[in-house]
This record gives sequence, C-alpha cells and structure tokens, in this order.
Amino acid sequence: MNITKSISLFQEAQKLFPGGVNSPVRAFRAVGGQPLFIDRGEGPYLYDVDGNRYIDYVLSWGPLITGHAHPKVVEAIQQAALKGTSYGAPSLLEIDLAKSVMDFMPNIEMIRFVNSGTEATMSALRLARAYTKRDKIIKFDGCYHGHADMLLVQAGSGVATLGLPDSPGVPAAVAADTLVANFNDLDSVEALFKKYPEQIAGIIVEPVAGNMGVVPPVKGFLEGLRAITSREGSVLIFDEVMTGFRVHFGGAQTLYNIKPDLTTLGKVIGGGLPVGAYGGKHEIMQMVAPVGAMYQAGTLSGNPLAMSAGIAALSLIREEGCWEKLEQAAAKLEAGILSTAKQAGVPIQQTRVGTMFTTFFSETEPKDWNTVKVADKVRFGKFFQKMLENGVYLAPSQFEAGFLSIMHTSTIIDKTIEAVTEAFRTW
Repeated sequence: MNITKSISLFQEAQKLFPGGVNSPVRAFRAVGGQPLFIDRGEGPYLYDVDGNRYIDYVLSWGPLITGHAHPKVVEAIQQAALKGTSYGAPSLLEIDLAKSVMDFMPNIEMIRFVNSGTEATMSALRLARAYTKRDKIIKFDGCYHGHADMLLVQAGSGVATLGLPDSPGVPAAVAADTLVANFNDLDSVEALFKKYPEQIAGIIVEPVAGNMGVVPPVKGFLEGLRAITSREGSVLIFDEVMTGFRVHFGGAQTLYNIKPDLTTLGKVIGGGLPVGAYGGKHEIMQMVAPVGAMYQAGTLSGNPLAMSAGIAALSLIREEGCWEKLEQAAAKLEAGILSTAKQAGVPIQQTRVGTMFTTFFSETEPKDWNTVKVADKVRFGKFFQKMLENGVYLAPSQFEAGFLSIMHTSTIIDKTIEAVTEAFRTW
C-alpha cells in the first residue's frame, strides 16, 4: 500500500498544527503508523491522497449515517448555498428540521440549535443548573461529552486514547463541581447524592457509552438514573450526540423507553455538517433566553447549510425499511467478526447496539471504564494496521466506536469480514 503523499503531507502538517492534526486521535499515536490524508469520501468509501480506497467505519466519527456525499444531501447543500451560507436570522429551514427531529424523538418538546455536540452538552448543563439552582453535576468515568472545562474530568474518547490525565488548563474550582460515578453502577450514583444532598443539578450520561468503545447499559441502569433524578429533583440529560439515530432511529431513549428531561444531539442532525442541538421538556427549555434568563447564543446556529443537509439526511433514513436494513447489516458484521475470531482463537469481546460497534481485544466483558481499560491496546493496534492494509478504515483507537451507514450493503459487509479473516489469519 503506497502512502507516499500522506507521509509528505503529514511532515508538512506537523510544522503547522500541534501534532500535525486538528483533532488528537487523528494522529494515529494509539495505533502506530502514519495517519492518512483523505482526498474524498463516496458512499461507504474513503479515498486517500495516494488513491487507496477503504471501506469506512468511522464515518466522520458517526454522523454520516447516509454515507459520504449522498447525492440528495449534496444537492440540498448546493441549493441552500445558492441562497446564502448564513443569515444570522430565523428561517423556515430551522422550523422544518426541528419538526423532523421531534418526529423521531417526541421527548423533545422544544429545541435549540447550536453548532457542535460540545456546545450542546455545555448548554444543557448550564440549563440544568439554571433550572435547579444547583451547581454540581454527575458524569460517568470514561464517558466523553465534549471538551468544555467542566466535562474534561475522567473523560473517555481521545483523552483515554492518548493516556492523558484530566486536562491542564481546567481550573480546579470548575472541576470541583463535576462529580464522577461509575457507568452501570447505581450504587456509586446514590453515594454521590447522599454525600451532596440537594446540591446536584443533574446527571449527564451517554445512554450507550461510545467514547470508551461501545458499552451497553446493564438492565435497570438507565431506569435507575431516571428514578433517582426524579426523586432528587435533578435533571436527567441523555447525551445522544453519538447514539441519536444510531442505536435506534428514536435514539437510546426510544430503544430503552426512558424519558430524559433533556437530550443533546450532534452532527447527525445536519447530515454531518457542523451542528448540534439540545432540547427537552417545555418547562425547562423556557428558561433559555430570550424567554428565560439562561443565556446562550450563536451566530451560525440554525444556519441554512446545516439545516438543509439535516432535512435531507433525516428524510432519507425515514424511508420504509431503512432501519431494518441497517440493523441486518450491523448484525451480520457482528456475527462475522465473532465467528472469525473464534475460528482463529483470538479472544475478543464484540459489542454492538444498533449501528454502533467495538471489537475489544480482551477476555473481560466490558461494563465500565475499569473493565474496558484492560483491553489489549497493542493487539488492537496490530489489528487496526492489518485491516487498513486490507482496505478497511477503523477508528484509530481501541476506545472508540465503529459505525455503519445506509451505504454499507451486504456485499460491503462480506468484504469487511474477509478482511477480518485475513487480519486474524497471520495472528
């Protein structure tokens, strides 16, 4: 596999950007080797600058559920751009996308568009504090909710991938109000409420953890969080930036039949363009300016490009039989990886919820960060490189999720399983 141009570009990039990248995990430091510079995406494929083609299971870290450059999404962006890229004023497009999102997630009674998942979670937490008049929040060890100061405490994702401690630059006073519980452990949550009575504004949780690899909730965990927050007068926030439209078209809240108070969403609602949203109960959302006193604003919020792309993308996945096909493809991939690993005698833990999946190189069932972090990162790096050589692009970290799109056909899945078989053949 020739990657001469990628090597040259990375050398140049390291003179321009910290580590040669504009987001840390892209540097491939967790898996070794040379990061690839991408020329274009098309359907289920990525093409690098050297002309190599890869089946893509990163999909811009999840949001490209319709695949790369879907013609209908591209056309929607083009038509919107002809009318202007940003208004800084209301448009009909915002109303149309809001209605579409709410059709999928009826627990969202009122919504506010923002520009990223980080902005969505940051705003939702500010709102929870404003609504409850309390300062402390609970997050879970290994869960990542963006890079806002108060959330970079025992965060997963790139922080875990790079082995970083809690980030320098975060004031101790800010971090002090962020309490950390163990994912899938209600006792750890109860202990914090006991220690800080009537001080906890809310709980933010990835209902299916995806930023330490895919870790499903154990039976009763989400139900327990709902019961505890209701009892304590705290706000339950489902961070569905990753799980929204991924574990189920109605999100994890529909899959598990839990009604959170607030929900955060990311780029998936904008066809992969920079966008996010937070929304939930009408009573709570009425606290947001200009109706309420909780201030949050953004010039590009609701911009016509992202709104148009989102409307087109959500229209595509609403088509009859779409979710069933996605689920079938994901189940086929899961079964193929498990079968191949078993035949090769390679110990793995294969997790999947809907179109999200992770292959953990471990003999320990992943239930929380403590059981995830024992996974063999060296073995994953070896697997990653072999899959890359065989034309499959995975997230360059043991602690990230993989994703499927509507363009990952049965034939694409077969080719992926062949690549897995080849990767394990010389194990």
